[in-house]
Amino acid sequence: MPSLRDSGVGPEAEHPEYAGQYRLEARLGAGGMGVVHLARSSSGLLLAVKVIHAEFAQDPEFRGRFRQEVAAARRVSGAFTAPVVDADPDAERPWMATLHIPGPTLSEHVKRSGPLAPGEVRRLAAGLAEALRDIHRAGVVHRDLKPGNVLLAADGPKVIDFGISRPSDSEMRTETGKLIGTPPFMAPEQFQRPREVGPAADVFALGSVLVHAATGRGPFDSESPYIVAYQVVHDEADLAGVPEELAPLIESCLAKDPADRPTPDALMELLRTHAPAEVPTEVPLACTVSAVRIPEQRQPVRAAAASPRAETTHVRAPAPIESPAESPAESPAESPAGPSRPARPRSRRRPLWAALALVVAGAGTFAGVRALSGGEDGQDPALQTHPSRAGQADFHPWRTTLLQRPKGYAAEMPYCTAGSGAVFCGQPGVLAARLDPDSGHVAWRRTGASAGKDASSPTAPVLSGGQLYVFSADGKRLMALDPSADGKGATRWSKDISGYEGGARVVGDRVLLTAGDGTVTALDSASHRQRWHKRFPGHTLPGFATFGDASTAYAAEGTADGTGTQVTAIDPADGSVRWSRRLPGVLTLAGTGTSGALYLTVGDPELSYRTTAVVRYDPATGHSRRLPLAAPLNQATAVVSGETVYLLAEGGALQAVGERKWSTETSVSRGSAPVVSGDRLYFSAADGRLIAVDTRSGGLLGQTPPQLAAGRRNGYLQMLPAPRADGPRGRIYAASPNGTVFAAPTEDPASW
Repeated sequence: MPSLRDSGVGPEAEHPEYAGQYRLEARLGAGGMGVVHLARSSSGLLLAVKVIHAEFAQDPEFRGRFRQEVAAARRVSGAFTAPVVDADPDAERPWMATLHIPGPTLSEHVKRSGPLAPGEVRRLAAGLAEALRDIHRAGVVHRDLKPGNVLLAADGPKVIDFGISRPSDSEMRTETGKLIGTPPFMAPEQFQRPREVGPAADVFALGSVLVHAATGRGPFDSESPYIVAYQVVHDEADLAGVPEELAPLIESCLAKDPADRPTPDALMELLRTHAPAEVPTEVPLACTVSAVRIPEQRQPVRAAAASPRAETTHVRAPAPIESPAESPAESPAESPAGPSRPARPRSRRRPLWAALALVVAGAGTFAGVRALSGGEDGQDPALQTHPSRAGQADFHPWRTTLLQRPKGYAAEMPYCTAGSGAVFCGQPGVLAARLDPDSGHVAWRRTGASAGKDASSPTAPVLSGGQLYVFSADGKRLMALDPSADGKGATRWSKDISGYEGGARVVGDRVLLTAGDGTVTALDSASHRQRWHKRFPGHTLPGFATFGDASTAYAAEGTADGTGTQVTAIDPADGSVRWSRRLPGVLTLAGTGTSGALYLTVGDPELSYRTTAVVRYDPATGHSRRLPLAAPLNQATAVVSGETVYLLAEGGALQAVGERKWSTETSVSRGSAPVVSGDRLYFSAADGRLIAVDTRSGGLLGQTPPQLAAGRRNGYLQMLPAPRADGPRGRIYAASPNGTVFAAPTEDPASW
């Protein structure tokens, strides 16, 4: 049976008889890229089959985009989307079949029956927030949420059409000069930084969709898409006609800065906590759609009057919040920014959504914020203070450039470590530099070769055993430098490691070199003399790592049959094996807990980039336990603190597994490996922001402004350097894409 009756490009080609094994019975609709047909499976299940236009079937780029749509739709199939039943992106005319969901789109309903009533808008907001939460948990950013892509089904709204969505692990990137999306429902960053679009863009689109649902128009309206784009980036949203009780929530979604927008989880909590008693939130939206009545007159709501921004910008911890009207003396009237919208100094910025509960509830007590923070003591984590640390009161944040580049040369991100009373950084062109932790002053600098075509992946200097270890730009030589202030980074010894295919690992006062045959050689870090030389059963090319305690090194390597992982713990001093165990699954070392247990992340056997669970192995008892994740994570990096594993995925999903359990969305498209110090988790974003999260609740504590390289677009960074925490000093050090290193106090991230 031919999959398609016609394969030409004429009008008759848009009416194929079959898509795969499915007979196409009727035409449901058409879009710019394809036609949607009604079909029926062999069991009688009604399907919606999308068949792309013949002219696009010949375009390899579009085929790749369609494959991505199929992959994204399959990944998020669930209660809030149309599940994928079958697809063939490689057919002569690519097609995808999803479960047919009866019901109009939001766009169709508004055109036919007018705007939704306030209660219906609230239920729509709750349903779409829940849908976005699940979509983002699956590692997908929709990027084209609009009224035409929202179906009003009997059991609630459904999000459809993932044609331009981007799985976080996708290799496809938006091409320079191409804007993809629907301008009235696109976020500012989709026009400005399309390569860095993250989950927060969908939240912005959600705000625009809710305005359309409530008023019949968008918050940015013009016949010209160019004017719309300008309005989205520069102008305030027009919220006239939006129900007064929903205006602050919608405005928070439409914040220009992605970091100021609430996550879907926060939106759900706000809608649940502050739902009016007379609104039966359990009633499906579609049950009331036919009964919509447009009020004869609606009172316009001015965005400026409804906004709580001015009240939350200058909240100072730990003073109690009495009400939005009783905020500190820096009132909107005193702002020099103008009468309509007060200026918001970035250093004192608070996310609008973090104080939204105060406005929705009409009272500004801590109880109104608790629903967002989930803090253990009932306070908003962003308002908590911590005991002062030695030297903290005299510390002033600093920013340092390691290497001045000639005009026109792009800066490279530094990689740093902290210890021995200093900050040590490396950067292409700088082999190593010692910085004063209090001032950022460069005590000494060793220049080196810049990154070239043969350059290896950059790494931070390693401070261990009284030496500062760095790799040459090509990765073929390991050097031990004098880290002292007077030593000026002098070379103590160096070794050619090009013959060690397994690389070099610094473990305490040992350097472990792994040869191609699996043999591991240990050198004394002070004298670089050989201390031991051996192979380890079950390993072909072991790479060792330590986690806090340098007395034990761990290696985890997949077994030959691909079904298990050989995990071995050794004493690096003499190479003796402490224990060795074959554990089932594709595992990666994550870290050790305070109990001595080893934690490993579990990878999907078919999709190695996807983490599905965490394994806790107790070497004292030999028992292992599998800890499932709330949702699979793509390209996740992990850190262990106490008996909790924190995992940050590409796309911004952050989960805590183990002793603490929570999940949140950070709205960061790409982040560095996370680090934990005290009750704070830190990571860096690709735009140079340093972000702090409460490890107890997952609440956002603060973030620094973006720091992009001046005068150029930043490329896609394969690796982001993790920040380095200095707990005793109360500092956190991080790097920016503009080539600088900066320090911030850990005491009050909300003031960053």
